[in-house]
Amino acid sequence: MLSNTIKPLENLKVIEFTHMVMGPTTGVVLADLGASVTKVEPLDGDKTRRLKGSGAGYFPMYNRNKRSLCIDLKSIEGQNIAHKLIADADILIENFRPGAMDKLGFGYEKLSQTNPGLVYCSLKGFLAGPYEKRTALDEVTQMMGGLAYMTGLPDRPMRAGSSVVDITGGMFGVIGILSAIHERGHTGKGRHVTSSLFETTAFLVGQHMAQQTVLGEEPPPMSVRRSAWSIYDIFHCQNDERVFVGVVSDTLWKKFCAEFELTDFFNDEGLAANNDRVAQRDRIIPVISELFAGLDKQTMMDRLERAGIPFAPINKPADLFNDPHLNCGGLLEVTTPQGKAKLPSLPIEIDGQRTTLHHDLPLEGEDSDVVLRDIGYSDEQIATLINEAIIRKTTLIT
Repeated sequence: MLSNTIKPLENLKVIEFTHMVMGPTTGVVLADLGASVTKVEPLDGDKTRRLKGSGAGYFPMYNRNKRSLCIDLKSIEGQNIAHKLIADADILIENFRPGAMDKLGFGYEKLSQTNPGLVYCSLKGFLAGPYEKRTALDEVTQMMGGLAYMTGLPDRPMRAGSSVVDITGGMFGVIGILSAIHERGHTGKGRHVTSSLFETTAFLVGQHMAQQTVLGEEPPPMSVRRSAWSIYDIFHCQNDERVFVGVVSDTLWKKFCAEFELTDFFNDEGLAANNDRVAQRDRIIPVISELFAGLDKQTMMDRLERAGIPFAPINKPADLFNDPHLNCGGLLEVTTPQGKAKLPSLPIEIDGQRTTLHHDLPLEGEDSDVVLRDIGYSDEQIATLINEAIIRKTTLIT
């Protein structure tokens, strides 16, 4: 695991004004990599904490390794506290509607006057242009950016099965932040970085735009795509179980045929090249389907792994809790109000080591007193602020 002495961002101070997914994703990436991230929440806590349905996992997934400060930003004293926090911060993250932070007095232009080294990251629906004032959501930009069309059936656009645009947009925010931090090392000045949902969606479907340029025709949805390879499909095996198999090179084709004793295919020079195999999919797929239908799933996967063929069982997210590979450092256990949850860590290693949990998922305002002490408030002052409902302190009852 990543030791406390080698957290690459441990000297960076981050103040986070975010909710939902995109902004918190930016914050959790920085936090997992060691930055000190303080999440500023309303007195009653981030409303994301209380979402149900498909939003119930947002807060627990994207807010670990952060301190929580609950504060009344509409009060003068609350605003003063926030300004003191930001005065020596390296990074500020916000994902509220355009103009909201300026109305509160926390826009980039104002804050950079007192903290010229501040890297200010805004996570928005759109970058500059005709749509920049619109409010957007992940699903909105999936629809208008063509991702839902490419995900669904020809007559039924469907959002991807994850908040993929929010998450990727948050990651682009991190890229912009770290680029600005690197530049600040030479100039001493910060930057205003903006990442957006719509432009992120366009980047994600860029491969399909390029495909249209290359082939001269609009790409169909991935559900009915014309495959680039002869074997790139989900196959049924015994007991109606399913496995995805992809044979994506001429070398893998030979290994595949050898492993499954497909002698006729192995020796057929008319199948030696990928594009020739694609042209003969109608001949190949029925044979492969019949072969796999007679195998149990584990035997099939063992043989595919032995041959070095890309494959995957068709899992649900619930299956990942007990995945033997992820349980070797790929899951972090956080504490939610409903109990312990093992959730994915950052998908990176540094010198072979993974990031860890160094601050459990915070309760609303759990760290309010600690954060204020760090910027010079006394215990008496903190008690007064709590009594006057300027800040909130929540303590875990055991």
